[in-house]
Amino acid sequence: QVQLVESGGGLVQAGGSLRLSCAASGSIFSINTMGWYRQAPGKQREMVAVMTKGGSRNYADSVKGRFTISRDNAKNTVFLQGNSLKPEDTAVYYCNAILSLRPGDSAEFRYWGQGTQVTVSS
Repeated sequence: QVQLVESGGGLVQAGGSLRLSCAASGSIFSINTMGWYRQAPGKQREMVAVMTKGGSRNYADSVKGRFTISRDNAKNTVFLQGNSLKPEDTAVYYCNAILSLRPGDSAEFRYWGQGTQVTVSS
Protein backbone atom coordinates (compact mmCIF):
# COMPACT_ATOMS: atom_id res chain seq x y z
CA GLN A 1 0.00 0.00 0.00
CA VAL A 2 2.22 2.79 1.30
CA GLN A 3 5.97 2.59 1.49
CA LEU A 4 8.60 4.94 2.82
CA VAL A 5 12.00 4.28 1.30
CA GLU A 6 15.00 5.85 2.96
CA SER A 7 18.51 6.42 1.69
CA GLY A 8 21.63 8.36 2.52
CA GLY A 9 22.80 6.82 5.75
CA GLY A 10 26.37 5.80 6.28
CA LEU A 11 29.59 6.43 8.12
CA VAL A 12 30.87 9.95 8.53
CA GLN A 13 33.54 11.59 10.63
CA ALA A 14 32.65 14.02 13.36
CA GLY A 15 32.14 17.43 11.86
CA GLY A 16 31.02 15.99 8.58
CA SER A 17 27.67 16.00 6.87
CA LEU A 18 25.05 13.60 5.60
CA ARG A 19 21.84 14.04 3.70
CA LEU A 20 19.05 11.55 4.23
CA SER A 21 16.19 11.12 1.82
CA CYS A 22 12.83 9.45 2.19
CA ALA A 23 10.34 8.97 -0.61
CA ALA A 24 6.77 7.91 0.02
CA SER A 25 4.92 5.89 -2.55
CA GLY A 26 1.59 4.15 -2.89
CA SER A 27 -2.03 5.19 -2.77
CA ILE A 28 -1.54 8.52 -1.05
CA PHE A 29 -3.80 11.51 -1.25
CA SER A 30 -1.90 13.88 0.99
CA ILE A 31 1.07 13.65 3.30
CA ASN A 32 0.27 15.98 6.13
CA THR A 33 3.41 15.59 8.17
CA MET A 34 6.77 14.07 7.35
CA GLY A 35 9.66 13.75 9.69
CA TRP A 36 12.67 11.96 10.99
CA TYR A 37 13.15 10.03 14.18
CA ARG A 38 16.22 8.27 15.46
CA GLN A 39 17.00 5.52 17.88
CA ALA A 40 20.38 4.86 19.39
CA PRO A 41 21.25 1.55 21.04
CA GLY A 42 19.63 1.27 24.44
CA LYS A 43 17.59 4.42 23.95
CA GLN A 44 14.04 5.19 22.98
CA ARG A 45 13.18 6.49 19.58
CA GLU A 46 13.16 10.27 19.57
CA MET A 47 11.91 12.92 17.23
CA VAL A 48 14.64 14.65 15.30
CA ALA A 49 12.73 16.92 12.96
CA VAL A 50 9.24 17.12 11.52
CA MET A 51 7.69 19.26 8.85
CA THR A 52 4.08 19.83 7.91
CA LYS A 53 2.83 20.11 4.38
CA GLY A 54 2.38 23.82 4.98
CA GLY A 55 6.03 24.26 5.83
CA SER A 56 6.06 24.37 9.61
CA ARG A 57 9.20 22.82 11.09
CA ASN A 58 10.05 21.47 14.49
CA TYR A 59 13.46 20.27 15.64
CA ALA A 60 14.82 18.49 18.63
CA ASP A 61 16.93 20.81 20.73
CA SER A 62 19.93 18.58 20.22
CA VAL A 63 19.98 19.17 16.47
CA LYS A 64 18.85 22.77 16.15
CA GLY A 65 21.26 24.77 14.07
CA ARG A 66 22.88 21.65 12.66
CA PHE A 67 20.06 19.75 10.98
CA THR A 68 17.65 20.97 8.36
CA ILE A 69 14.48 19.23 7.27
CA SER A 70 12.95 19.95 3.90
CA ARG A 71 10.22 18.53 1.71
CA ASP A 72 9.46 18.16 -1.93
CA ASN A 73 5.71 17.79 -1.74
CA ALA A 74 5.34 17.11 -5.44
CA LYS A 75 7.54 14.06 -5.03
CA ASN A 76 6.30 13.05 -1.58
CA THR A 77 9.86 13.23 -0.39
CA VAL A 78 11.45 14.50 2.79
CA PHE A 79 15.10 15.23 3.40
CA LEU A 80 17.27 15.64 6.44
CA GLN A 81 20.50 17.52 6.05
CA GLY A 82 22.81 16.99 8.98
CA ASN A 83 25.86 19.18 9.37
CA SER A 84 28.53 19.36 12.04
CA LEU A 85 27.67 15.82 12.97
CA LYS A 86 28.62 14.52 16.38
CA PRO A 87 29.13 10.99 17.67
CA GLU A 88 25.94 11.44 19.67
CA ASP A 89 24.08 11.66 16.38
CA THR A 90 24.87 8.00 15.78
CA ALA A 91 21.58 6.15 15.51
CA VAL A 92 19.19 4.44 13.19
CA TYR A 93 17.18 7.17 11.52
CA TYR A 94 13.58 6.46 10.62
CA CYS A 95 11.39 8.33 8.23
CA ASN A 96 7.84 8.97 9.34
CA ALA A 97 4.78 10.20 7.52
CA ILE A 98 1.28 11.03 8.65
CA LEU A 99 -0.95 10.94 5.64
CA SER A 100 -4.44 10.77 4.24
CA LEU A 101 -5.29 8.05 1.77
CA ARG A 102 -8.12 9.68 -0.16
CA PRO A 103 -9.85 13.04 -0.55
CA GLY A 104 -12.59 13.83 1.88
CA ASP A 105 -11.28 11.35 4.40
CA SER A 106 -10.24 12.97 7.65
CA ALA A 107 -8.60 9.80 8.88
CA GLU A 108 -4.83 9.91 9.10
CA PHE A 109 -2.37 7.06 9.15
CA ARG A 110 1.17 6.92 10.38
CA TYR A 111 3.82 5.08 8.41
CA TRP A 112 7.45 4.33 9.11
CA GLY A 113 10.42 3.68 6.93
CA GLN A 114 12.76 0.78 7.45
CA GLY A 115 15.46 2.91 9.02
CA THR A 116 18.91 3.85 7.85
CA GLN A 117 22.04 3.70 9.97
CA VAL A 118 24.02 6.85 10.60
CA THR A 119 27.35 6.39 12.32
CA VAL A 120 29.49 9.36 13.30
CA SER A 121 33.04 8.53 14.25
CA SER A 122 35.34 10.62 16.40
